[in-house]
Amino acid sequence: MGKEMHYGDDYKYIPATSAGNGVGIEVLPDLFSFTVQIVNVFLVGNPETEDFVLVDAGMPKSADKIISVTEERFGTNCRPKAIILTHGHFDHVGAIIELVDHWNIPVYAHELELPFLTGKESYPEPDPTVEGGIIAKISPLFPNEPIDLGHHLNAIPDDGTIPHMPDYKWIHTPGHTPGHISLFREKDKTLIAGDAFVTVKQDSLYSVLTQAQEISGPPRYLTSDWKSAKASVRKLEALKPSVAVTGHGTALSGEKLSRGLEKLANNFDSIAVPDYGRYVDGRLH
Repeated sequence: MGKEMHYGDDYKYIPATSAGNGVGIEVLPDLFSFTVQIVNVFLVGNPETEDFVLVDAGMPKSADKIISVTEERFGTNCRPKAIILTHGHFDHVGAIIELVDHWNIPVYAHELELPFLTGKESYPEPDPTVEGGIIAKISPLFPNEPIDLGHHLNAIPDDGTIPHMPDYKWIHTPGHTPGHISLFREKDKTLIAGDAFVTVKQDSLYSVLTQAQEISGPPRYLTSDWKSAKASVRKLEALKPSVAVTGHGTALSGEKLSRGLEKLANNFDSIAVPDYGRYVDGRLH
């Protein structure tokens, strides 16, 4: 493993799972979603070529599974051109050092996310006091310290382009984290939303376990800027995506997506924002 890369001292396996664990779904011919315990990673690119990327990097200790799934789809000894991060929370970078070391590939993230990925700054502490279910109560167990990707990490181009994803543009969707991005392909209105919104009620243990579909705001216990989170959801709703994949939950498309996202955008305060919690300052408008 590259000596210049390291996880925070609090990195560890998290024994959480869901009904989707280990399930891979071809959402589109060039968009494959795979669930690692409670979070999704995405392989973007046509399996008939070797030109593809990995979006996000799963839970801690999941590298072997992600490599195996990647080789099943793209062939033995294949490797993505890059890893694109929607953000740097532990469940989206959990296996990234092992993956970078195995594939020797670059990583791209928004400039505002770089301090959390270069060992310089920890994210705000998870909020176990937030209104919600048991997942919020155990959130202090989640790794929070910054990781360091060394020279493998790059700021994503500031012109909206994404390396090795020529049809996509990135959109700054802060709130859940300062440098959170979503990825959008205009020609068929495909959206990779990260945790800007999710399609499962992530603070509910029952919903996480069963993966019951419900368009929700970003996970409450790790969201520290609700005003920005609301603006980001409205920005994504205005794109009128036809299909969306998110960091948690299953893919949605068509009317179910459009109606659910419109409802969330129009009623964000009552649906997404908790009534109380460390980062909640009254209702947002």
